[in-house]
Amino acid sequence: MKLFFKILGSLLLLIVLIVGSFLAKVQITGIPSYKTQKVDLKVEVTPERVARGKAISSMLCRQCHLDQATGKLTGHRLEDLPNDFGTAYSRNITNDPEHGIGSWTDGEIAYLLRTGIKRNGHYAPPWMVKLPRIADEDIYSIIAYLRSDDSAVQASSIPSRESEPSFLAKFLCHVAFKPFAYPDHEIKVPDIHDKVAYGKYVVQDGIGCFACHSASFKTMDENHPEKSQGYLGGGNGMPGMDGKIIYTANLTPDPTGIGNWNEDDFVKSIREGIRPDGRPLRYPMSRLPELGDDEARAIYAYLKTVPPIHNDVERNFPDLSGAALSDGKEIYHKYGCIACHGETGVGLGDLTRSKIDFPTDSSLMAWIKNPPSFKPMTKMPPFNGIIQDAEYVPLMAYVRQLSDARK
Repeated sequence: MKLFFKILGSLLLLIVLIVGSFLAKVQITGIPSYKTQKVDLKVEVTPERVARGKAISSMLCRQCHLDQATGKLTGHRLEDLPNDFGTAYSRNITNDPEHGIGSWTDGEIAYLLRTGIKRNGHYAPPWMVKLPRIADEDIYSIIAYLRSDDSAVQASSIPSRESEPSFLAKFLCHVAFKPFAYPDHEIKVPDIHDKVAYGKYVVQDGIGCFACHSASFKTMDENHPEKSQGYLGGGNGMPGMDGKIIYTANLTPDPTGIGNWNEDDFVKSIREGIRPDGRPLRYPMSRLPELGDDEARAIYAYLKTVPPIHNDVERNFPDLSGAALSDGKEIYHKYGCIACHGETGVGLGDLTRSKIDFPTDSSLMAWIKNPPSFKPMTKMPPFNGIIQDAEYVPLMAYVRQLSDARK
């Protein structure tokens, strides 16, 4: 019996040493590197591809890579990344040859987007969107846009800042988040007239709605999206610009999801940013005007086919009844402006520029009421009919205060 316990103790010690050595390796080596594969690809840049690529990039890349200070995709700190993953900064992806991707080949860009492996072999952290199953033509369109003369991707020499991944992020990159294989076959865009098939493509492969709207980033299955825990049932906690956790919506056809929404309700919500109850969408979700009407209806058609999940997600909507009509800061909080613009006014849009961009109160009010009428692709939803008339003056006064704080 003593011999048994001696052997058992030795085995346990060996296991502890192996596990300890592995964990030490994870901490020291960080996010792993991999062997790269040369992809022979030269994308023809056409106006059609640039337009399509800009639309896709606006939904997938712009929110993370656009720096409000530069107006370009030069990267910034990702404030909405869950703290569990550490401190993250998106990269400069402008055409600058030194600090951006100007010296990258089309094949290197495609390989990174598909697999998650950079040209130096480093694995892109889990917060970077990977597109292993997106159609070839959509990949070509993204590359065409990145090569275009659009102001957002024009060369900027601002260096990228290095991320500081947590131990959890490093660990997950060793055991769970792995590079994808580069496709060995052509991937085609489904026929948009087959609504369910096309909607499934957008949700799983095109813009990847399932990643945010399933239970957790930690348990999503990027290789088999439908096997993700709580697939499309929402409840994934994501910080807003104000640091408060906002839980993603349930998109399944359960009554706690979109079961009581009709097709027009859904299309208005996703393209205009206004829910059926009249509330605007809340960051990190924003309106997607880049989606065509037929694409939005295809998404709805697919979502109606997924298994319903009863998950009454606590959405933490602002209280629309308690704010004093004369208190601009309370109104700013009341309508969720803080979720997108943060406490200082600098977030998805820079409110500290209000005196420059909107020199008169009438121009600022017109913008708040209906931003898409001035800038069709803006992420800001129209607030006409939502914000009370008496609230505009104090709200604008508070926005002007944020602008004064810029000096």
